[in-house]
Amino acid sequence: MNLLYWLRRLYSLDTLDTRFTVSANTSLKAVPDTRASTGDKSTRTSSLPNGASPPKWKTPEFWVYYLFFITLVPLMFKTVIDISQETYPTYSTYSSLLSPGWIPGRKVDNSDAQYSSFRDNIPYLILLLILHPLARRLYNSLFPVDTRSASQGKPTIAAAGDARLKQRITFDYYFALIFITALHGISAAKVLFILYLNYNIATKLPRKYIPVVTWTFNIGTLFANELCGGYPLANIAKAVSGDETALVRSAEWLDGLGGLMPRWEILFNITVLRLISFNMDYYWSLDYPSSSPIEKKQLDPSALSERDRVSIPAEPAAFSPKNYIAYILYSPLYLTGPILTFNDYISQQRYSPASVTRTRTLLYGIRFFLTLLAMELILHYIYVVAISKSSPDWSMYTPGQLSMLGYFNLHIIWLKLLIPWRFFRLWALIDGIDPPENMVRCMSNNYSALSFWRGWHRSFNRWIVRYIYIPLGGSGGRRASTGGQTTLAASLRSKARTIINLLAVFTFVALWHDINLRLLMWGWLITLFVLPEVIAGLLFPASRWRSRPTAYRVLCGVGAVGNVLMMMIANLVGFALGLDGLKGLLSGILGSYSGVAYLISSCVVLFVGVQVMFEVREEELRAGIRLKC
Repeated sequence: MNLLYWLRRLYSLDTLDTRFTVSANTSLKAVPDTRASTGDKSTRTSSLPNGASPPKWKTPEFWVYYLFFITLVPLMFKTVIDISQETYPTYSTYSSLLSPGWIPGRKVDNSDAQYSSFRDNIPYLILLLILHPLARRLYNSLFPVDTRSASQGKPTIAAAGDARLKQRITFDYYFALIFITALHGISAAKVLFILYLNYNIATKLPRKYIPVVTWTFNIGTLFANELCGGYPLANIAKAVSGDETALVRSAEWLDGLGGLMPRWEILFNITVLRLISFNMDYYWSLDYPSSSPIEKKQLDPSALSERDRVSIPAEPAAFSPKNYIAYILYSPLYLTGPILTFNDYISQQRYSPASVTRTRTLLYGIRFFLTLLAMELILHYIYVVAISKSSPDWSMYTPGQLSMLGYFNLHIIWLKLLIPWRFFRLWALIDGIDPPENMVRCMSNNYSALSFWRGWHRSFNRWIVRYIYIPLGGSGGRRASTGGQTTLAASLRSKARTIINLLAVFTFVALWHDINLRLLMWGWLITLFVLPEVIAGLLFPASRWRSRPTAYRVLCGVGAVGNVLMMMIANLVGFALGLDGLKGLLSGILGSYSGVAYLISSCVVLFVGVQVMFEVREEELRAGIRLKC
């Protein structure tokens, strides 16, 4: 039973991130480190909280669904493993993209440049994961904190918090400067110059100009980084003195001192988000010039809720150049995130978050390494990335094989993002900082386009909501009502406002990822594919189907199947195949009667999967957990 208990805890939402199981308005100081998983019967009472339905896991309907899972999931894996064998006719077209693997008799598909840069450096990253916390411990022992109050001469909560903040910020500041110098070499100066300009925008301009100039500067920086390729010094020297001069040769020599990651601009878009966060948090902090919101609300500063840590501005002295550099270049989160707002960073540096415990961090680390192992097994036995990169002849594959090529491509995209994000979050947790978890659910456990984007790159989604979506007006604000009921016209206006804001959001998201037409098309497709879900919600409101819950569940299942197909299409265009590759894949599936029949049968299977997804969320509801994704 102990093994089962720890297995449930390992894969519980609480282990993944306490933000999923505790209200954003609740202080985590009272949250014990013994929370069971959502599936633990001991956590549930005989009543059904929050209007959840009775469990369906043991009903005849679900026994049929289990039969689908037992037979079809292994068949899905077998399909892609078979076409990844050396004996398959197309193997020679992509074999050059494979690399030697560590599993005997198998090569590894390390052809994805984005993931291979992480995978090839895993030994060095693990070494850094060990050395950084040890260096902090050594620094803390050499420079211990003084928790005595200057005025009272005795320890106080505020004095302890200030001392801890100073100690941690000082270490982060100097370690960050060493870290980016090792990473980018001479280009570290370019990064620091951009940081200098952004800081001056926030602190030197009149208040009313800060938001517009901040956004203009940072979006312009994204474009400039892309167009100028990171501003090589040799190109600047040539523009000043012409070709083949001593100045150009010196600049070329300096460009050669590019550190471990010379192309610093590739991952700088994450840094841009922190630059905007600092400036906007400073801008909003100017609304509280005289008194501290914490004192005004009579809150315990060492036990703030997650929402208060984000929304309550840091005190004016916290917006110093040293704190700014330490936050922007915080080493565990510098390369890929997750994204932590400036207010939250300062709050957690001042008072250790109660959500960070040894047990949770250990379980999170075990879960990360199991995910990394799963990715290794997939890359050694399933070569879908190499196949898609080799400009394949799609007619060589059956409709079933084509659909599995697309499906597992998406799974690898999900894993290649999940693994780095969880590694760097694990590093931050070991260091005593709790950033948001970026991935809430497995890619195959999503049926709503809106919910999917709340749970995919979740810290980025939260950043977008705080700094873009809400300032734009969110979902339309207050709805006009007549006689206590929301009018149809008001509802339509609200939904239209939502769609317009989503279009603006996804346009920014696409340009933020990369400045190219394919991702811009992806952003617009996402917005387009959200429309059916929004319209269906208006035409079939849940309130009208309360007397027919089963019929409504089936109706929602049918709509969810369409959602899943559209989400797969949009993500294949944006991150895997592109529009031309998608056309080839779809023509291969739909170009024959057998392909159409396969598509219909796939929709039936997706319907089964969606019903299980519904029940997973109901199970969370029975445990008192209500996620928006």
